[in-house]
Amino acid sequence: MSAIREHSTLVTAPAAIEARVHAVLAGVPDPEIPVLSVLDLGIVRAVELGPDGEVRVAVSPTYSGCPATAVIRRDIVRALRQAGFAGASAYDQLSPPWSSDWISAEGHRKLREYGIAPPGGDRELACPRCGSKSTRRLSEFGSTPCKALYRCESCLEPFDRFKCH
Repeated sequence: MSAIREHSTLVTAPAAIEARVHAVLAGVPDPEIPVLSVLDLGIVRAVELGPDGEVRVAVSPTYSGCPATAVIRRDIVRALRQAGFAGASAYDQLSPPWSSDWISAEGHRKLREYGIAPPGGDRELACPRCGSKSTRRLSEFGSTPCKALYRCESCLEPFDRFKCH
């Protein structure tokens, strides 16, 4: 997951440091979908190490203007500093833009268990509660801008579906 930045001051974090950072980030939840960590969501793009040992984390917002992005960066920095990475920082990496394809398999499982249908391209959509494929979109806009609102025609329960990007 580390990306090499060809700067004179930043280098890819050594594997041991990156593993420690990833262990911390696995505990940083997405503020809008708290069952997902920032790693599950696939928004952590790189872990870099500065010349003084400071750790920098590149984060790709799920979409332009996502209101949770500043909170996510703050939570990442707070967690890393609490774990002993005193000079930790986080910044936005906009290119390449985030894709819902980057959500981990574990993230897909967690979304289903939380009652949100994970993104799936053109696959037939199944209700995350009862598994029925008799579903219908009610609105392109769900509980947050990155989700759409659906209803199961079998159990009649509404549910969000994470939008594909």
